[in-house]
Amino acid sequence: MTKETQLAASAIPTLSDIRAAAKVLEGQIAHTPFLHSRTLSAITGAEVHIKFENLQFTASFKERGALNKLMSLTAEERVRGVVAMSAGNHAQGVAYHAQRLKIPATIVMPESTPFIKAQQTQGFGAEVILKGKSIAEAAEIADEVRLERNLTFVHPYDDPKIIAGQGTIGIEIAGSGVALDAVVVPIGGGGLISGIAIALDALMPQTEVIGVEAELFPAMRAVLRGVEAHCGGTTIAEGIAVSRMGEITTAACRKFGIDVILASETMIERAIFLYLTIEKTVAEGAGAAPLAALLTERERFKGKRVGLILAGGNIDPRLLSSVIMRELIRDGRIFKIAIDVEDLPGQLSRVAGAIGKAGGSILEVQHSRFALDISAKHTVLELLIEARDARHSDAICEALEGDGLRVRRLS
Repeated sequence: MTKETQLAASAIPTLSDIRAAAKVLEGQIAHTPFLHSRTLSAITGAEVHIKFENLQFTASFKERGALNKLMSLTAEERVRGVVAMSAGNHAQGVAYHAQRLKIPATIVMPESTPFIKAQQTQGFGAEVILKGKSIAEAAEIADEVRLERNLTFVHPYDDPKIIAGQGTIGIEIAGSGVALDAVVVPIGGGGLISGIAIALDALMPQTEVIGVEAELFPAMRAVLRGVEAHCGGTTIAEGIAVSRMGEITTAACRKFGIDVILASETMIERAIFLYLTIEKTVAEGAGAAPLAALLTERERFKGKRVGLILAGGNIDPRLLSSVIMRELIRDGRIFKIAIDVEDLPGQLSRVAGAIGKAGGSILEVQHSRFALDISAKHTVLELLIEARDARHSDAICEALEGDGLRVRRLS
């Protein structure tokens, strides 16, 4: 074990540190619900319980660690102010509680940060610097700002105070009285899973703590397995798109034997959609990742009592609308067809009538007379149609074909 590794291991907070953080946070953050989901349990085959951290004021668990860190500052450090680096949720947590405590805050955010997160951070009174193509670059810029302005750096995950603050979630889960087989936690830099693992190892030792990362950013999984990490690409779970793990968090994950599941972009989108349509709650990509892990490895969790950390709900509305449409398409509830018909009066009415009779609803129609691969006396109708499900969409196409129309399904 190297000297650096020893130092990191010695900096891992204890249950006492987490309990102290819980006292600091009491009355200043939400004690979020931990609820059983009957429908998600039926879908996944596990007994699912959800920790709704998206119901914090800034819609993310990050408030816990941020506030615990800010409350630990000296009077002189508070006057000078703080700087943080974040893709969004840590930024909002720091900015909101710094404003409450009258501490000047500067936040460096990568240029790719969703607009809503940057806007909300500014709304809490922080100075926002949008600079850097990645979280790693933003971290370097934040360090430059720290040195130039003599500020205190509030790390998003690799800090004992931050980890202890996030670990208060573990205390709340243990206090719920629900005996869990496993808790699934999203991993960005590892602060959340480290804190929860510390708490549950002491309070619920029979409960396995499992991490989940976006498939495009398997950094912690690679570090724990001793292999090279290949991180990069555009992920809907930008909150956990971290390519450089913390030293303390890595030491904690090693100490508690954390296993990591990788979730695909499709599964994360699916999880966002399920939270919205079933639980009637908004989850961002990182927040939905634990449910995506459950959907990915159903057999592993089948019949088990599982806790999911819904870590945050800050998702851009436009992106959320895109996820909804993509899932409706995947489910066959929205589909597109092309029909080649004679260019005669009443043909569109004929097609619309057949679709309506079959129970479908037309969302869009494109009428093209100039396609060169058809006769000049014909036209192509492209229709976007809403159905009840995939079976109903097939029935609509069969009804059109039964009416003598040639139907092509379009992707």
